Amino acid sequence: MKRTNYSSGALWEGKVGYSRAVRIGNVIEVSGTVASDNDKVVAEGDAYEQTRFALAKIEAALINAGATLHDVVRTRMFVTDISRWEEYGRAHGEFFKSIKPATTMVEVSKLIDPRYLVEVEATAIVEQKA
Repeated sequence: MKRTNYSSGALWEGKVGYSRAVRIGNVIEVSGTVASDNDKVVAEGDAYEQTRFALAKIEAALINAGATLHDVVRTRMFVTDISRWEEYGRAHGEFFKSIKPATTMVEVSKLIDPRYLVEVEATAIVEQKA
């Protein structure tokens, strides 16, 4: 099967050796995504807005790879403070309320920068065309 890597152009992709998204066949995996805009942390301290920003970046990556949010079958949210689950969940619900992918939210001790409160991954499966 053909493999296509999709880059966001982030500096870290080359340093760490990863792609924003990878598509093999009809499966698209989107890397862990945080609320960063170039080198700037977006919405510092705001769990809801960081989650919204990360999900919007994921949506853009999916579109770039030929998919939409409706193709998402799984999301994973890594959060630094699980007591704020409603904030993360509210943002997730705004993107996925009618889609309802399988999801996981787990608390982690920290992310790559302490100002990040959430990191989100997604898996999409695009319908095969006949």
